[in-house]
Amino acid sequence: MAHCYHHALASVRRYGGVAVDYQPIHDWFDQSKAHHADFRHRALRHHAEGIFLAEAIFGTTITNSDGRAVPVRLIGEDHVREDLGHIPSFTDWARAIAPQRWMMVGTRLEQRLDHIAPPAS
Repeated sequence: MAHCYHHALASVRRYGGVAVDYQPIHDWFDQSKAHHADFRHRALRHHAEGIFLAEAIFGTTITNSDGRAVPVRLIGEDHVREDLGHIPSFTDWARAIAPQRWMMVGTRLEQRLDHIAPPAS
């Protein structure tokens, strides 16, 4: 989806209430756009651990304007599925990161990865 508001409207269709009931959760998932303004921002929160983190931050449930308790985890799962089609793990995202020497300074792994290009100057 293009905007958090549209995620919030999808939550209204599923669980009732009004968009502002869900907006803070959907805004939280996409706050990483402030740091990286393309799809890669999703690597920070659009995964299973991000969904559980949202639950830790917002609580197990929210009560919408209709008085209905809605599990935050379901809202998070919906958000991630709407954007990615499934719920990846953080490991799924991390596997897509191409290792660079600067990422491994001070690790023994660096010695085994001599084929990685040195950082650009």
